[in-house]
Amino acid sequence: MTPVLAFDIETIPDCDGIRRIHELPAELPDADVAEVAFQRRRVQTGASDFLPVHLHRVVTISCVLRNDDGLRVFTLGEPEAGEAAALQRFFDGVNRYVPQLVSWNGRSFDLPVLAARALVHGVTAACFWDTGADNKDFKWSNYINRFHERHTDLMDVLSLYGGRGVPLDELARLAGLPGKLGVGGAGVWESYRAGRLEAIRNYCEADTVNTYLLFLRFQHMRCAYSPERYRAECELVRSALAKRSEPHWAEFLRLWKD
Repeated sequence: MTPVLAFDIETIPDCDGIRRIHELPAELPDADVAEVAFQRRRVQTGASDFLPVHLHRVVTISCVLRNDDGLRVFTLGEPEAGEAAALQRFFDGVNRYVPQLVSWNGRSFDLPVLAARALVHGVTAACFWDTGADNKDFKWSNYINRFHERHTDLMDVLSLYGGRGVPLDELARLAGLPGKLGVGGAGVWESYRAGRLEAIRNYCEADTVNTYLLFLRFQHMRCAYSPERYRAECELVRSALAKRSEPHWAEFLRLWKD
């Protein structure tokens, strides 16, 4: 089978980079540095303080990998390893497995962040950027083209490429899935400053599994998966999560009504 890699990222402001760009004092605390960036962004946009992609630092990359060996849920981004190591491991995985990537809003946010940060850190990602120079098949199906299935951004696809995507949490819960668990995207920066890295990882992992389960439902909807295969793939996820000891997976399974 073609491997499938669903993924999601969580980010914080790149305070070191913001200091460099805006020539802020090295002794200025991170919280104040981030606030400078937020205020500048609000002035630029007139409302939102959501930072541009290059000023996000990746703290977690959560993944669901489904291949011939089974199904694994895991997270890249150990604090002691740093952002560059997580990015390189992600793109090394793409090189190794050549998977179908699955995301929710990944084309507008997750992948542009990963690409910009990979460039900052000098990360290599040959397979991801291939459009046919190395593998001729990639001329017709690659990770870059919006309408190729090597990367399926479910939010983009389900909006019929109309730019009016629905929230992951709401659609997941309508489909009988748990939806978002834990800190929430808006709380990641506060949680990071409080040292609650595990809570961020748990939240990101739950989002990734929600995304993967909606992908299974999408495959069934478009008849790429038979009803029997759809049920079997869902049961594989249940079985994998039931073997995990972390409390957030017990909560996830309790809320999963599908």
